[in-house]
Amino acid sequence: MADTSVSYKCPKCGAPLSFLPGHDKVTCEFCGSEYPVAEIEKLFAQKETQAAAAATAEEQSWDTSKAGSQWDQGEAAQFQTLVCSSCGAELVADGNTMATECVYCGNPTMLPQRFNGELKPDFIIPFKKSKEEAVAALKKFYEGKKLLPDAFTANNRMDAIQSLYVPFWLFDSKVHALFNYDATNTKTYQEGDDDVKETEHFNCVREANIDFQKIPADGSKKMDDDYMDSIEPFDYGEMVPFTTAYLTGHLADKYDVTAEESAPRIKTRVDSSTESIMNSSLKYDAFNIVDSNIEQTGGSVKYAMVPVWILTTKYEGKPYTFMMNGQTGKFVGSLPSDKGKEKKYMAMAFGGVLVASVIIIQIVAKLL
Repeated sequence: MADTSVSYKCPKCGAPLSFLPGHDKVTCEFCGSEYPVAEIEKLFAQKETQAAAAATAEEQSWDTSKAGSQWDQGEAAQFQTLVCSSCGAELVADGNTMATECVYCGNPTMLPQRFNGELKPDFIIPFKKSKEEAVAALKKFYEGKKLLPDAFTANNRMDAIQSLYVPFWLFDSKVHALFNYDATNTKTYQEGDDDVKETEHFNCVREANIDFQKIPADGSKKMDDDYMDSIEPFDYGEMVPFTTAYLTGHLADKYDVTAEESAPRIKTRVDSSTESIMNSSLKYDAFNIVDSNIEQTGGSVKYAMVPVWILTTKYEGKPYTFMMNGQTGKFVGSLPSDKGKEKKYMAMAFGGVLVASVIIIQIVAKLL
C-alpha cells in the first residue's frame, strides 16, 4: 500500500523530528541532531508529493456507491482516513487537518493532500513557548481566584494539551477619514455672589489618511473568535516565510473561513479603530459626532499560520478550554465558580456594610 502521509524522521537514526519551541532548527530529540529548515523541506518535498498523489489515487480507486448511501461533501470531510507512513496505522482526521501525529507510534505526520487546491500560507510564526510553559501558565491563571472550587484545582487533570498552528488572515488597509463634530468647553467661576457657568460651542472637522497593517482574523471556524482576539497581539516581526518543516511535532489546520468571508469583520475593526483615532485628536471637554465618512483607498491580505497552545479539561461533566499565545505566552480561559463560596463572600460583604452602618449610627447618637 502506498504511503498517503509523510512522517518526518531523522535521516541519521530514524526517530521522529520536531520543531521545538524557541529553536531555529528542526531537532531529533533522540540523537540530538539538528537540521536547517530548508534542508528538511528539500529532503521531504518529494515524499510529500508522492503521498498526496497516493492519497488521491486511493480515494479514486474505491467505489462505495453500492455500499449504503453516499455521504454528502460536508459529512465526508469529517471522516477521512490516511495511512501512517511509519507504522502503517490508519489516521483519522477532520477535513481541515494539515499536520498531526500518529496516536499509535507518536510520529509527527504531514497530510500533503490537504494542501491541494488551497492557498499556501505566506508566513508562519514559529512556537516559542513550550508545553511546560503552557502548564505553568495555567497554574498561575488559577492564582488569586477566590471563587474557584477547591476540587477543580485539587483533582484537576488536563484531558489534552495541544500545540496548534491556526490559520490567520492578515489585512493591510489604507483609509481616508472625514469626521464632523460638535464640541464644547465649559468653565465655571464666581462673579460677585453668583456662580457662573460658561459654555463655548465649536464645530470641528478632522480629516486623515490612516494606514493599518496586519489586522488579524482567524480563518478557522472551530476556534473561538473571542479567545483568539484575546490572545493577541502577535509579534509579526518574528514571522518567517512559510515552510512545512515548522509544522513537525505540532497540529495544524488549514483555513475554512476565506479572506472574503473575514473582510466584514475586519472592516468593523478598521472603522472602530479609525473612529478612536479621530476622536483622540479632539481636546475638548465634550463632543459628539455629527457625521463621518470612512473610505478604504487600498489594501492587501496575507495568509499566515500562528502558534496557539490549547488546554482542555472537564469539571462536573462540563468542558473548560484555555488558550495560550504560543509566541508571547498571553493566556486566556474560563473557570468554574463555587456557588457556596459566592454566598459566603456575599454574606461577608453584607456583614461588613452592616457593621459599618452600626458604628456610624453609634457615633451620630453620641454626637446628638
